[in-house]
Formats: sequence, structure tokens, C-alpha cells
Amino acid sequence: MTVDAATKVDVVVIGAGQAGLSAAYHLRRRGFAPYRDFVVLDADRAPGGAWAHRSPSLRMATVHGFHDLPDFELPPPDPDAPAREVVPGYFAAYEARHALPVVRPARVSAVREAGGRLLVESSAGDWSARALINATGTWTRPFLPHYPGRFAGRQLHYADYRGPAGFAGQRVVVVGGGASAIQVLSELAEVAETVWVTRHEPVFRNGPFSPEAGRAAVALVEQRVREGLPVRSVVSVTGLGPSVALRRAEQLGALHRRPMFDRLTEHGVAWGDTELAVDAIVWATGFRSEVGHLAPLGLREPGGGIRLDGTRAAADPRVHLVGYGPSASTIGANRAGRAAVNGIVKLIGAPEQALTQAEQALAQAEQALGQREQALAQAS
Repeated sequence: MTVDAATKVDVVVIGAGQAGLSAAYHLRRRGFAPYRDFVVLDADRAPGGAWAHRSPSLRMATVHGFHDLPDFELPPPDPDAPAREVVPGYFAAYEARHALPVVRPARVSAVREAGGRLLVESSAGDWSARALINATGTWTRPFLPHYPGRFAGRQLHYADYRGPAGFAGQRVVVVGGGASAIQVLSELAEVAETVWVTRHEPVFRNGPFSPEAGRAAVALVEQRVREGLPVRSVVSVTGLGPSVALRRAEQLGALHRRPMFDRLTEHGVAWGDTELAVDAIVWATGFRSEVGHLAPLGLREPGGGIRLDGTRAAADPRVHLVGYGPSASTIGANRAGRAAVNGIVKLIGAPEQALTQAEQALAQAEQALGQREQALAQAS
């Protein structure tokens, strides 16, 4: 489709998770009208973003931090309620409360330059925009590291983990040093023998992060983004803080970490000449940012990442990335949504500002016309 045939708006938001909804809220707040001025394209069939795909065993009590969306608090949930039900329900209520223009399912395949505008191609039609906010997150790109050898048993990534059912009585290797690995260990250790392996020695915090330490940790992630390097998770620099899942895993004796194995074998994993037979491997090894649809814009730096100035892509000031790098957390996503909208308003102006400018220009033209008519009358 050509840009002339696409639906024209000022801003397209890609993704309706925490970051996308925050951005949509701030667009409305700055005067952008739903559907006329902006639209949100979401690949899923229902609200919830990545939360809708989490394991049913993840309860609100064991969620690793959650922050409310702007201007609407999450009602106090039942701690035992599945997060995959509570948070999507909250997102659905948020979309309705603020009348956000979410189109779904609308999977974006590419964003291209088209005559000074951005052509957004999706399964639900094409849009032509003056600016773009990308909020596609990471859930659709689970990362599986490569290790030599072949394991004949069961392997799955955390994205496909659905709780401890089916692992009872087995020996399970859990790979990873983040909050997801801790959640899996806290559940599996009740029904199975667990073996925890990580590439690096985990760093445990005894208490919450101070504001200064939190800002310093986020700054380390932000520095990589400013340099156009591949994104690292915030937890990679913050370490593992206290949580319900961590305490439970500790009580079950599941936090005895072993170094990363050298290779896979048919029946398990091996360190040098030492082989350990296992029944399953759960790879809690994180995710990568879903930005492949932005490839036609050529935003990637030689280092492999997209260099950002705040939320703005350094290679194209029309494009903002939220929920990316330092804003890949629920509180970071909220702040990034606001920052992205502020940047876009500086670039293209807000609708109410544009209207005011047009009205001022019309008043000035009418004043000039009146002065000219008065001068002509005096001359005659």
C-alpha cells in the first residue's frame, strides 16, 4: 500500500502493554484525538500485553514489582489471584476508562520511510504517521543460548513455562540468574529436585534499592543504549532483591547455585568429565527486544543496538522507543511513555497548539485585511 492509501494520523503507537498504554494516555492528555490523531496497534486479540501470556502459576503475591498506570490505580488484588488474569483485566479497564484507540489484532510487519512520513504496515491495515512510539517489549523474542551437544529430554524457555505440573519427581535444571529463574525455582523445588545454574555468581540484595542506587543502576543500562549497544536487563545491574519467591526458594533449599555447564548430553548436562542426568531443562535466560519491524528504517548502530537520546532514536527523531533498555520495567515504562509524548510534541506540536496557531494566523490575516481596507478607503 502507498502512503496516500494508508490511514493518516499524527502518531502511531505499536504495542498496548504498560509502555504503550502510558504513551496513549499522555497523547490524549496533550490533546491528540483517538483515531483522528493517533492510534494504538496491538498484536494480541485481547488486552494484557505480555502479562496475558505469563504462567498461570504466577500469583500477584509473587509478581516481581508492578506499578500503576497513570491516573488509574490497580484495585488491591487477591494475592493468590493469577497475574495473567488480574493485570489484563486492569489493562482492559484502563483502555475503556480513557477511551484509548486500540486496534487489535494488528501485528505490525514493517515501518518504512514514505515521502517524509512513516508508513506502518500491519495485518489490520496500513497507517501513515508523522511520528511513532514503539512499545513492543520483549516477550515475543525469548532468548535461548547455544550450547554444544544434544539433550534428548524436555527443554522449554520461561516463556513456555506453565507451572510445576508435569515435573513432579523429576530432576530439573533451571538456567538463569534473574527474577524469572527464582520464580521457577520457588515452584519446582516443592515437587522436584532442582539444579540451579548461572553464568555469573548471583548478587543478592538484603533490602530495597535506595533511590540513588536505583538511578545509578538504570544509568548503567542507559549508557549502553546511548552507545548503540545491545540492551541488557535492568536486573543484570541491580541484582536480586528480596521477594516472596526468593524467600520461598531459599526455604526449599533451591538457591545452591552451580556454574554454567559446558555442554548438553543426550541424558543431561556436563561440566568437563562430570555428567549429570536430568529429566528437563528450563531456560530462564531472558528475552531480546522486538524491533525487527523497524529494520527498514536503518536505526541499528554498528554495535548491534538502537542508539537512543532519552526515548528518541538518534537516527530518526520521529521514532521513540519505550519499554526498551532502561525503561523495560513497569515504572520505567510509565515515565518513558510521558517522555516520548513530550518529545513528539516538541517535534510536531500538539493538536491544540496547532489549532491555536491557526486561529492566531487567521486573526492576524483578518486584522491585516481590515487595515488594508481602511487604508484604501482613506486613499479614495
